[in-house]
Amino acid sequence: MTKDDRFIIAGLGGAKTLQGEIVIGGAKNEALKVLAGSVLFQDGFTALNVPEIEDVHRLIELLKRLGIKVEHPEKNKYSFDTTELKEFSLPADISKKLRASIVITGPLLARFGKVIFPYPGGCVIGKRPIDLFLAGFRKMGAKITEDGENFVVEAENGHLVGAEIFSKIQSVTVTETFMMAGVLARGKTVLKNCPVEPEIVSLGEWLNECGAKITGLGTSTIIIEGGELLQGQDKIHHTLPDRIEAGSFIILGALAGKEIIVKKCRPDHLDALIAYLSEAGVEIETGPDWVKVINSGREKFTSLDVKTHEYPGFPTDLQAPFSIFLTQAEGQSYLFETIFEGRLNYFDALSRMGAKVKVLDSHRAIIDGPTPLSGREIESPDLRAGLAYVLAAIIASGQSVVHNVEYIDRGYEEIEKRLVSLGLEIKRVSGDDKNELCQCLPQN
Repeated sequence: MTKDDRFIIAGLGGAKTLQGEIVIGGAKNEALKVLAGSVLFQDGFTALNVPEIEDVHRLIELLKRLGIKVEHPEKNKYSFDTTELKEFSLPADISKKLRASIVITGPLLARFGKVIFPYPGGCVIGKRPIDLFLAGFRKMGAKITEDGENFVVEAENGHLVGAEIFSKIQSVTVTETFMMAGVLARGKTVLKNCPVEPEIVSLGEWLNECGAKITGLGTSTIIIEGGELLQGQDKIHHTLPDRIEAGSFIILGALAGKEIIVKKCRPDHLDALIAYLSEAGVEIETGPDWVKVINSGREKFTSLDVKTHEYPGFPTDLQAPFSIFLTQAEGQSYLFETIFEGRLNYFDALSRMGAKVKVLDSHRAIIDGPTPLSGREIESPDLRAGLAYVLAAIIASGQSVVHNVEYIDRGYEEIEKRLVSLGLEIKRVSGDDKNELCQCLPQN
């Protein structure tokens, strides 16, 4: 993967011909937090089903720079040795490209009593301030100063103290950061207005298995009794299946599948998406760890009103991919993005492909359908919108070029190879070879 990679996709022109099985990988939004939590261990542990995606690779490089030894004996398996961890300053060259780097500040501050970090990076999808993190650190007895481009956070007397922290918004990242910080703080930490995402519950259960004392997982109030460094020797963490990846392929099945089976997933984590698709007329079957999307010849899907919400509501990370489905639904759909502002900017490119979209403001849009889409050259603005563009290119007529593939690589492992296995003509192209761009796939 290089920075100028792009996908060339031969669109299906609305035909539903893709078929086969897709195996879902580990959850990006859990794996990153489990890896960040390695800072809390006095020894180390092994993690399985870790997705081989760009964000994971960046975070592992960051952990190595802090002094953690990382072994990668086989695909999706990593072992961590924290016995030589000594550094508490996050390298700017990685942190500024990785939003998840903010999560590691809590464990580092709890372990060393000090952490230095730049403003974190990531996708540009609206305001993502760090004021909630800074306010929480202060509540736990830390003093914050700014040194050039870095924040310097120091705990009084070298250790954090338990505190009651109410989050103004339900933030997964804030909750996980302070849940981990509380593991090594002195006394009791009470987190209020917590979200109940499965990834938070799984992270907390893993920390408890290794010696943490966390209660209230899966509720809006989480209580952490501070203690000693965790012990993970001979322990193995199994990463949850990625519900966003699973949802993306389920949407693909509705749009372009003859019959697609999404395997090794958690259908109970996808209730909202399955309910919406079923209401629209998509034929779906579910089993203990699989979801099957079937095209039985139905020509029309019903329009929907969709409002994103914290789990178990409709996921904000599926909003962009689902909007592609709405362009093919009969009638007028209303989309309300409640979590992030600025997450509807991708509609400009979809309009150029033929979608009939009216953006009302930074949170709301109206989509009229069904409308045929035409292949175009488009640039991914972020991870989830990038995947949405791939879906749009798949159902469009003609050839599309999707640029900024590095965004998509941040969250989807080898997605082009998996799409090829379903029967799609897609190729990754690197460099500036214009001839290859024109000739790598047949023109429609």
